[in-house]
Amino acid sequence: MDNGERRASDAPFSLQARDNRRMNLQFLLKLALTIALVLTASMLSKRPGFLGALVAALPVTSLLVLGWLYVETHDVQRVATMSMDIFWFVLGGLAFFPVLSLTLKQGWQPWLCFMLAGFAAFAGMSAAQYLLAHLRTPA
Repeated sequence: MDNGERRASDAPFSLQARDNRRMNLQFLLKLALTIALVLTASMLSKRPGFLGALVAALPVTSLLVLGWLYVETHDVQRVATMSMDIFWFVLGGLAFFPVLSLTLKQGWQPWLCFMLAGFAAFAGMSAAQYLLAHLRTPA
C-alpha cells in the first residue's frame, strides 16, 4: 500500500472504530450493572431480614443476558431457547442451597459445607446438561 493510500478501517471515524467503541461501552455497562447488583445483594445480606436473599435470588443475571442477547441478535427463537435452557440449569443448581443450609446447621466446617454444596450444584447442573443434550428435540 502506498503512503497516500488509506484503508477505510484506518479512518478515525470508520464504522469499525464506532462498532468497537459501542462494544466497549456495552461491555462497561454490563460490568457496571453486574458489580452494582452483586454489591447491593452483599450489602443487604448483612442487614436483618430477607432483602439480601431476595435481591440475590432475582433472575437479574438471566434477564440481562437474555436482554443483551436479543439486543445483539434480534433472534427471538434463540432467546426463547436460551430462556428454557437457563430454567433447567437453575433447577439443577438449586441443590446447592439445601445442602449448604443443612450441613452448616449440623455444625460442619464452613469450607466443607461450601465444597459439598458446590458439588451438589455441579452434579445437578451436569444432570441438566445431560438431559438437555440427550432429550432435546431438534428445532
